[in-house]
Amino acid sequence: MSDENKVVADVRTSFGKGFARRLRAEGKIPAVIYGHGTDPVHVALPGHQVSLIIRRANAVIDLQLDGKSQLVLVKDVQKDPVRQIIEHIDLLVVKKGEKVIVEVPIVVSGESFSGTIVTVDVATIKLEVEATHIPEHVEVSVEGLEEGSHITAGDVTLPKGAALVDDAELLLVAVSLPAAEVAEESAEEAPAAEAAPAAEEAAAE
Repeated sequence: MSDENKVVADVRTSFGKGFARRLRAEGKIPAVIYGHGTDPVHVALPGHQVSLIIRRANAVIDLQLDGKSQLVLVKDVQKDPVRQIIEHIDLLVVKKGEKVIVEVPIVVSGESFSGTIVTVDVATIKLEVEATHIPEHVEVSVEGLEEGSHITAGDVTLPKGAALVDDAELLLVAVSLPAAEVAEESAEEAPAAEAAPAAEEAAAE
């Protein structure tokens, strides 16, 4: 693991919104560590360093606490909805070789057939992977796909060692025509459909 993910944390014994505000004013982030049957441990993390680390989904941190090293997975990040300031982080204790279930971002690559549009129905895919080998993303190619094509979770090539947790039939990406083109085609077909009965009536007379 990169040294960039090595974080020194301080145990905190004071709680409440007021104390949390003071921590954030000092450039620190309140967090709690839990998992593996241990009692929750409340800590303060260096704000700038951690804010850079958690830009990556499912980041694993080598936490240095009281001189001991502990691997933790960033499980939840709570932000102020307006200012987007990180208010609190939940950290899950993990072990090397242990498997965890995470939601991995989907990245669409390639270009679908000319004139079509690509719609991403689901932005993440749920996988079971080793805690220390969580992929940054899963790539889904739409190169050359035509209107009506779709990609489900079961169609995705998973990283080595990863197992799919989501339903294999879960729709991830669909390829379709723009709504304006569909409407135009419908309008063109309508007169033809109306003309057919009129032609039949004329023939009968």
